[in-house]
Amino acid sequence: MQINTKFHGTVTIEKEQQWTFPKGLPGFEEEESFVLLPIEGNDFFQVLQSTTTASIAFIVANPYTIVKDYTFKIDDPTMELLNIQEEKEVMVLNVLTIKDPFEASTINLQAPLIFQVNNKKAKQMILNETNHSMRHPIESTVKGEA
Repeated sequence: MQINTKFHGTVTIEKEQQWTFPKGLPGFEEEESFVLLPIEGNDFFQVLQSTTTASIAFIVANPYTIVKDYTFKIDDPTMELLNIQEEKEVMVLNVLTIKDPFEASTINLQAPLIFQVNNKKAKQMILNETNHSMRHPIESTVKGEA
């Protein structure tokens, strides 16, 4: 299947690459199908691209490469929606806010993206805890200090 993307032009993806967000994303509830695309020359970041709307794409990263002690509990509604049985079924990514200069960019630790790797379902979960920032600096990671 071919999709138009915000950063990669038109790309061909396989059905197996698609992630289903059964409830969409906050603010984008109608967007339920996404794909993760690489960013050439960058191992830290990826693009979470809508498969239906080219202009909807988010730069995401593994939060554990930026914040070593990042922890949170996946709530019961998310566990049920994604049918999570074991920790090994879960992949976590977080959305970045890209700024100029790039070193000033931040990662949103308050709203992780939870991916169930076996059934390809995902959800953005808003944490009730206030000990995680919506704008955590990524500066040390981009300088290679992570």
